[in-house]
Amino acid sequence: MTQPQPSVTPKLSEPKFGFNEYAERLNGRAAMIGFALALAIEYVTGQGLLQWLGLN
Repeated sequence: MTQPQPSVTPKLSEPKFGFNEYAERLNGRAAMIGFALALAIEYVTGQGLLQWLGLN
């Protein structure tokens, strides 16, 4: 006996955690902000980020 296939696909909300489009977009934006802040710190202080953190 064959069962009928569903005709409507349920609309599920996309999860906010894990490997999904929302998480990847959020991570990319955070990385761009961090990179821009690192460049701003280097420009304002005249030191590299490692020097500013005391690691060099």
